Amino acid sequence: MIDLKALRADPETFRNSQLARGEDPGIVDALLVADSTHRAQLAEFERLRAEQKALSKDVGRLQRAVREPAATDATRAELDEVMAATASLAAAVKSSESAAKEAGGEVAALAGSLSNVVSPESPVGGEEDFRVLDTVGAPRDFAAEGFQPRDHVELGELLGAIDVERAAKVSGSRFFYLTGPGALLELALLNLAVSMATGNGFTPVIPPALVKPEAMEGTGFLGQAAENVYHLADDDMYLVGTAEVPLAALHSQEIISPADLPLRYVGFSPCFRREAGSHGRDTRGIIRVHQFDKVEMFSYVTPDESADEHTRLLGWEREFVDALEIPYRVIDVATGDLGASAARKFDIEAWIPTQGRYREITSTSDCTGFQARRLGIRTRDAEGRPVPLATLNGTLCAMPRVIVAILENHQRPDGSVVLPAALRPFFGREVIVAPGS
Repeated sequence: MIDLKALRADPETFRNSQLARGEDPGIVDALLVADSTHRAQLAEFERLRAEQKALSKDVGRLQRAVREPAATDATRAELDEVMAATASLAAAVKSSESAAKEAGGEVAALAGSLSNVVSPESPVGGEEDFRVLDTVGAPRDFAAEGFQPRDHVELGELLGAIDVERAAKVSGSRFFYLTGPGALLELALLNLAVSMATGNGFTPVIPPALVKPEAMEGTGFLGQAAENVYHLADDDMYLVGTAEVPLAALHSQEIISPADLPLRYVGFSPCFRREAGSHGRDTRGIIRVHQFDKVEMFSYVTPDESADEHTRLLGWEREFVDALEIPYRVIDVATGDLGASAARKFDIEAWIPTQGRYREITSTSDCTGFQARRLGIRTRDAEGRPVPLATLNGTLCAMPRVIVAILENHQRPDGSVVLPAALRPFFGREVIVAPGS
């Protein structure tokens, strides 16, 4: 949720941010009107309540007076008049309170629909308007090596590592089994990712995969991303699409001491995504699926540290991808491709040989105070006053896409796959070979 004080002080920044995202700037003006109405309604309610309190004192004074032996008819008449005014005022107070609550609800609804203010450093534009920050490694020249690379589906079948046909029989399209070396490869990636994260000071967490609506709403996943969320209507619970959600909500409605910051967690969880709107895209294999596992970093920091923390998260992601020995590039995501909660986002895209292009395998977002405001997570400023902190997330390893990148980039002519050195201690072998080889 955005800072209403900041909105009142500089609405143009919010309008420009909405335009940069390709979203409606009119929400800003509607919110300003609703906010003004709400504040006026609150002022009127408080005025009436003050008047009501003053009258209640008069009622008490007059009630005591009429109980006196010397009470006069004028005193009794005055009491009746004040009692009638009190009753009328009580109705006005109730009506004013209701109007203020209704106006507050409109403010909350509009504020909840407004995305985070984008960073001025983010490139403006749509999905294809990203800025390339760095490119590492060169794609293999398979033609020069004398063979045509197999894609990950063919490799997975040959090695007994991936089974999409039986998964379709059991669960439908966009599901998969990891079997034998495929399952071992995910576990090796998990252990490598968590060992690197804990070495960098992250606390490991295995969070719930089902969350309440307030957790999903608080992290910004019930706005533009709602179509991709699985909702269990009978329980009013949501399956998470990323460990970011339960890790962000972990400290909801808490005040975290500045002495405890930064707080850094690394979570491992299943992730569930409906992939609505992706019909016909990545239908082959395990690039775009409904269920997968992921290792996610999450940081709580003071607002002035969020940009530096964002750089650190990207550095830790690069450290992990470097260990996989695959070509990749780092991009600064354009404003129109940011999630609602992100002010800025960096992606790492791995080269996928059989597609002849780079595909996202990790991302890290600076959400500034957006999620913290919605979830009621605060710290204290230098004067001891509670203030929102900043939250950031960074995918360390989205298992299916990383497995795709490893299989395709490290394959040999016979279909075996040479594992990067960093994975071998966790996998137990240097090469994945077909069963019976």
